[in-house]
Amino acid sequence: MRYDTVVFDNDGVLVGRTRFDVLQTATEKTFEKFDISDPEPEYVEDMTIGATPERVTTVCNEYGLDPERFWRVRDQTMSGAQQAEARAGRKTPYDDISVLDDLDAACGIVSSNQQETVDFLLDHFDIRDHFETAYGRNATVESLDLRKPNSHYLDRALAELDGDSALFVGDNESDIRAAENAGIDSAFIRRPHRTDWELNVWPTWDIDSLDDLHRICRA
Repeated sequence: MRYDTVVFDNDGVLVGRTRFDVLQTATEKTFEKFDISDPEPEYVEDMTIGATPERVTTVCNEYGLDPERFWRVRDQTMSGAQQAEARAGRKTPYDDISVLDDLDAACGIVSSNQQETVDFLLDHFDIRDHFETAYGRNATVESLDLRKPNSHYLDRALAELDGDSALFVGDNESDIRAAENAGIDSAFIRRPHRTDWELNVWPTWDIDSLDDLHRICRA
């Protein structure tokens, strides 16, 4: 199979992931902006990763907050924290991103991170020209249901790229399931945080580096 279109997850695939403690601190600062100085640790954790619309509503009801406003501030604060990590050199592209310089395929990005964060990283690292489209998540509670494995943003990216044969490259099982839901092939990349990860899904390809895409796309 030769692929003329390759879509990438962003964090953990193109750029390094943000440390959990940084994200957790951003969530704590979000609560502080609403004059909640000592939120329940359980709520902080829930609002840091894996939040659902239902859980956001539950937590906000506990403190008398508007869910949409809370989540908008949370996403802005979280994005700001990630931007600071990039400026400080603690969140950087992987070395093998250079493969994009001569990869013979139309490229795009689909991330569950905020659109604001994706746009910043593309501009900060001067890599936007490698991608014809880049989708992150909107800063709304409703967008949480559109995260991978939902193929919503992946479907939109594929429609824009309009290729005949597409591949989605990710480092999470949700990425592989999103590719399945979109009806395309997938590649699971074993970054250092995924070296010994035991998968419960079956990607089309299991790769160690983006360099492997030269072989795969020409197969």
